[in-house]
Amino acid sequence: MSHDRKNRARDGISRRGLLGSAAGVGVAAAGAGVLAGRMSSPAAAATASGTVPFRAANQAGIVTPVQDRLHFAAFDVHTRSRTELVDLLKTWTVMAERMTAGHEATPDGAIGGGAFAPPSDTGEALDLSPARLTLTIGFGPSLFTTADGGDRFGIASRKPGALVDLPKFTGDALDPARSGGDIAIQACADDPQVAVHAIRNLARAGFGAVSVRWSQLGFGRTSSTSASQATPRNLLGFKDGTRNIKAEDHDTVDKFVWVDRGDDQAWMAGGSYLVTRRIRMLIEPWDRTSLHEQERVIGRTKGTGAPLGGKDEFDELDLQSAGPSGPLVDTDAHVRLASAEELGGIQILRRGYNFTDGSDGFGHLDAGLFFIAYCRNPQTQFVPMQNNLARNDALNEYIKHVGSAVFAVPPGLGPADYWGSTLFEN
Repeated sequence: MSHDRKNRARDGISRRGLLGSAAGVGVAAAGAGVLAGRMSSPAAAATASGTVPFRAANQAGIVTPVQDRLHFAAFDVHTRSRTELVDLLKTWTVMAERMTAGHEATPDGAIGGGAFAPPSDTGEALDLSPARLTLTIGFGPSLFTTADGGDRFGIASRKPGALVDLPKFTGDALDPARSGGDIAIQACADDPQVAVHAIRNLARAGFGAVSVRWSQLGFGRTSSTSASQATPRNLLGFKDGTRNIKAEDHDTVDKFVWVDRGDDQAWMAGGSYLVTRRIRMLIEPWDRTSLHEQERVIGRTKGTGAPLGGKDEFDELDLQSAGPSGPLVDTDAHVRLASAEELGGIQILRRGYNFTDGSDGFGHLDAGLFFIAYCRNPQTQFVPMQNNLARNDALNEYIKHVGSAVFAVPPGLGPADYWGSTLFEN
């Protein structure tokens, strides 16, 4: 959608316009909700008002058609009180549901609390539409057990076996300040200000109990999660995510994205695992590389996105045929090494974004891909894929992995649920 401010309120219901209908919703109450009821479809489509249902069998923001903007935040939890943490999760749930529906974070929070008290909503999203905002929460390994084995919240026994920190891959140059975290919240929207407003207000409400460990803004989605979306391009100029899992392919989504009750911990049934990797692209060397070499490294043509040897973007990868100088798709080409054919059928759901964070002080752009993937088990899906890429990918000459994290994403919410209720209540 257009981001022109004059069009925003016209594109959907504004937050100020919804205040009257929301005046009775309290922040500390859990689960009553603006949008009650459990939805049956995992791919909740946005309504004409620009809203994505908050309560569904699975959390929104996973197979939801990818929005254009991202604000992702990882939090450290400082409180050692289980009650205080649960109360915060309940508060966050009510705020998240309000904001995804187009309301302020709290009823009349921006200007209705009186002139001599800090507003309980920061106000920058007043008059803006919901912009298909989705908010997705996940829990990191360190929330369950600390580095010294401590069990702060009595949930160590409920830690899934798949939820362990990712191994150090060949070539990793990880910054601890951009990695890990106890809790993650992913805000996706078609308006950057709506996404930023959501994270800002949730962080504000958590003051004293949690603090932001790291965050990342993203623009220009680098994948499609619906057959209705065209394939976007990354900052290398190539179409990205051509073969990504699509929400409409329910069997594949069930096989590779959603956790089954019998997989491990029952509280994760209908959830998923979230992997993030901050991948810096070495833009300047790439920009001095010939088109022929760029296409060889990726394994696709830059214009159409067709695999080398093919004509159309969606032609099957031909990993067997050879040309005069070798395989049509080189043995170290990125698309070959990441393909299901090379990985025994493994697939993941990608949901990444481009980023630019200024320069590095040496005249080089700090830019690249904030990689996001959802999978049923990161240890059997993402880890083998990344090992293959880290050891063999020709693209490694032009990229550097500088941030990494993994989170357990609980299932969606029923009418009386709050974020994490299946973990803390059952």
